[in-house]
This record gives sequence, C-alpha cells and structure tokens, in this order.
Amino acid sequence: MDAFRQLDYMNLDDEFSEEELMVRDAIRTWVGERFMPIVAEHFEAGTFPTEMTKELGELGVFGPTVPEEYGGAGMNSVSYGLICQELERGDSGLRSFVSVQGSLVMFPILAYGSEEQKREWLPQMATGEAIGCFGLTEPDFGSNPGGMLTTAKRDGDDWILNGRKMWITNGTVSQVAVVWARTEDGIRGFLVREGAKGYSAPEQKHKFSLRASITSELVLEDVRVPDSDRLPDAIGLKAPLGCLTQARYGIAWGATGAALACFDEALQYAGERIVFDKPLAGFQLAQKKLADMATDITLAQLAQLRLGRLKDAGKVTPAQVSMFKRNNVHKALEVSRVCRDMLGANGISLEYNVGRHMCNLESVITYEGTHDIHTLAIGHELTGIPAYR
Repeated sequence: MDAFRQLDYMNLDDEFSEEELMVRDAIRTWVGERFMPIVAEHFEAGTFPTEMTKELGELGVFGPTVPEEYGGAGMNSVSYGLICQELERGDSGLRSFVSVQGSLVMFPILAYGSEEQKREWLPQMATGEAIGCFGLTEPDFGSNPGGMLTTAKRDGDDWILNGRKMWITNGTVSQVAVVWARTEDGIRGFLVREGAKGYSAPEQKHKFSLRASITSELVLEDVRVPDSDRLPDAIGLKAPLGCLTQARYGIAWGATGAALACFDEALQYAGERIVFDKPLAGFQLAQKKLADMATDITLAQLAQLRLGRLKDAGKVTPAQVSMFKRNNVHKALEVSRVCRDMLGANGISLEYNVGRHMCNLESVITYEGTHDIHTLAIGHELTGIPAYR
C-alpha cells in the first residue's frame, strides 16, 4: 500500500497555524519512518521499544506544553493534540507511553509540586532521561477512585505507604511514580522513587490489547517516603481527577489518529482488492461504510480542534473533555471494527494495522474513564444530578 494519506474532508489544515502543522508533520514523519516498521513485531512479542525513548525526548513530545524554563517545549494544547493524534496513528501503546509521561506525571509535578520537585524532575522527564508512572487505579477501585485503600501514614518527617495499584502504564520502567494515597486529612499525592524499600512494579502480562505497551502493578509495603516527596498542593480527589482531564484530552485526539489509520488502510485496500471482477470500493455497501466512517472521523476532528482552542483559551471544562474522550474513542472503535470487516481475513493479520488498532481501542475505551462513566459525567453536567452515587 501507499504511504498514509490523511482524511481532511473539511479542509481543517487551513485552521492550524504553521507551527502546529510543522509539529504534526514532524511527528507523522517520525512515526512513519521509525515506528511503523517495528510496531507489529513489538505487538506480537508484547514489548515496548524503550530504545526509542531518547528519540521521543528529542522530538519534544514529553510534556510539550510544559514551560521552557522547566525543560518543556512550551507548545499550545492544539499542538499537543496533534502529537497525540500522530502517535496513536502508530499505536495506542506509543501514545499511552507519552501521555502518561506528560499528562499524568509531569503535569501533577508542575501543577501541584514544589519548586524543588519541578526543578529536579521536569527537565529530565522532558528529555526521557527519567520515565514516570501514575498510580491511582486499584484492584477493586477503578471507576470509583475515591474508594482507594492505599494509605499514607505520617511517621516523623516521613510517610509510610501501603497498598496496591493496578493497570499502570510504564510502571516497570519508571524512575518515579506519582502515587495517590489516603491520609488522615484526605487523599494526597506522593513521588515514590525507583528502588525505594518495599516498592516494586511487576509487569502485567497476558494481554490481547495494548500489547506494545508496558502495563504494571505497583506494590507498596511499608514504603518510606520523605515529606519532601509529597506533592504539597495535591489536596483531595480533585487533584488526581485534574490530571485525568489532561490525559483524556490527549486521548480524544489520539483515538482519532487510530481511526484515521484504519480508514486510510481500508480505503486503499478497497481500491486494490478485486471482488467479482471489480474493486471492492465500487460496491454500494463498501461506499456506504466509507461514507459513514469519513463522516464520523470528520466530526471528531472538528470537535477536537474546538476542544483544543477552548483549552488554550482557558475555557475548557472537564465535562467537555469527557464528551469527546467518550465520543472520539467510541467512534474510533466502531471505525476499526468496520475496517477490520472490510479487510476480511486479512484484517486479523499483523501485516495490516486495523486488527491491532481494534484490539488496542478496547483498552482505550476503558481506561481514563469508561464510556459509561463519561456518559454519567455528561449527564451530571446537564442535570446537576450525580447518577453514579
């Protein structure tokens, strides 16, 4: 097949600045030249290409909106969205690796950390010298993080942490974990360093989704954390939920990248595959599927651009982010399933990309708030009534 061709039915490229397009095209080129040739191998092996961490740092994709004084690139939110789109066009595991680093580790350090914590961690995380993970979800508490059982008890100038976290992207390879724990005064955030006594991050295997991604458990058994590694401004459940809003924003863009990849592959395949003496693309059923998918993708593109402009203007709300994390991932998963069907048996082969994206999106629609939870978040915003309580 030919190189990737992006669907731009409404000429949205005209709405991006020259700088935003340069960022997108740089990531698109890197994904095409460096990542796509190896992703199927890593997906099949269940590994992540950690050797590319330095390259990702050089591209400026780790915490790209972090101010330059802390080592970031100081980009706007739309540029970050385009980065997520292009990374997930490669693989959801690649975008997850970058999203966790920037939105779930660098963001809380920037938003809730001390000046010393920012100076220590953000520059080395921006280059990929240090990798981080985010410990909120627990074995029995996913959609209801406020029920967490992990505790932090004060002991002089230290805190003693006990508990377990599950489904943690990057955990096994991280030098620092942002861990959320219950204290006598409510939920607080802590920086747990690699090698701390009683802390371990065993990798979770046997996944059919996000296989080219490192997923871990975090185990904390009387882990001693100095008070200097407590995030001083992370107070209450609102703090980790604020981090999730940042991550969900990137996911809304990223899922569209996966949909774009699937659509382009199916469109090219339909033009080349001969069925009953003519291309598959010449049949009405195939054209209807392509028209429906092109419409859904275009609407997702329009929505995420508006979301990005609102975010850059400081006007975006968590419920707005929920709406398009919910919509864009749902539509991307539907697109991947239709494209897999259009490729027939070839759709389950790693020679093509649609089956891999389809499997990955089954995780993306679950993490950072399930489809149903975002439905209720939007319903709460509309009615003022929290149906999940």
